[in-house]
Amino acid sequence: MMPVRSPYPTPEARWAAVQQRDPAADAWFRYAVLSTGVYCRPSCPSRPARRENVRFHPSAEAAEAAGFRACKRCHPREARPAPRLSALVTRVSRLIERADKPPTLAELAAAVNLSPFHLQRRFKQGTGVTPREYADALRRRRIAQDLARSRTVTEAGYAAGYGSATRLYANAPAALGMTPGEFARGAAGLPIQAAVARCSLGQVLVATTERGVCAILLGDEVGALRDDLARRFPQADIRPAGKDLASLLERVVALVEDPGQGLDLALDVRGTAFQQRVWQALRQVRPGETVSYAELARRIGLPRAARAVAAACGANALAVAIPCHRVVRGDGTLSGYRWGTERKRALLAREAADGPVRKR
Repeated sequence: MMPVRSPYPTPEARWAAVQQRDPAADAWFRYAVLSTGVYCRPSCPSRPARRENVRFHPSAEAAEAAGFRACKRCHPREARPAPRLSALVTRVSRLIERADKPPTLAELAAAVNLSPFHLQRRFKQGTGVTPREYADALRRRRIAQDLARSRTVTEAGYAAGYGSATRLYANAPAALGMTPGEFARGAAGLPIQAAVARCSLGQVLVATTERGVCAILLGDEVGALRDDLARRFPQADIRPAGKDLASLLERVVALVEDPGQGLDLALDVRGTAFQQRVWQALRQVRPGETVSYAELARRIGLPRAARAVAAACGANALAVAIPCHRVVRGDGTLSGYRWGTERKRALLAREAADGPVRKR
């Protein structure tokens, strides 16, 4: 009997399966992450690793022989889902992938002779995401790949399944973290103005684009703050702000002194779709209230994503305006803060001065 050829014969094909969290790939290999020492199924819902840290193994046994330990989220040593469920997931995934535009849940259900309710439940059981979420992730990956290959924005949008340029431009900033044109150019030359002022917590740097405030950074040294901004926007055209930014700078300093007042300004929020969900939920946490990472994960509908939520908080570039200082450990104690635990303590104390801090 001829051996069955793997549908993932190259590292590139296996990496693409990991990025797609392809459940069909679970039968063919495992991937391990050098930086964590953990190995997973390709369909694992954990936060994606960097490509340079990933190694592929034909089985769980091979990964463990190489010194890696099993992931506690996807349990890669355990038996795969029932064959019928796996077959259903694979079939529905292929229908989504081959469609010119994302099929509706009703269309997918009719194709596999199930009710929409049962298809939704079983697909999520097998993959951890709904068919719509799978299709959205696929479109985001396709638009990013096509723009990276220098397709025109319009052509890439239609190829990825966006029915019109209007829909593409409405949805792409959340998916790509910037407009499609900026993504296609790698954000090169993006004009940013930046200014620094003293406040009671040290130095605060404020940076703006034509769309709004893109960074509020806290620190002790002006040079370190400017370096941080350059790392976050490596290809941007960063210039010192003129006098027109003075009033904005004063408002941001006032926000640091009294974080409970909020900041009624346009924000240019740049991040992945997941990060944006976390940051939007953070903006709903009221002054004087604190939440745990686990509670914040529940609020965005992903109760097992507390670690990923913590990482999104750490990636926030808009200190105080997006109040990641209001997130604490499950026992109420202070956890790490991108701009220092003492600053976090001070911000919470200022908010508590207007009333008792509520823990959720």
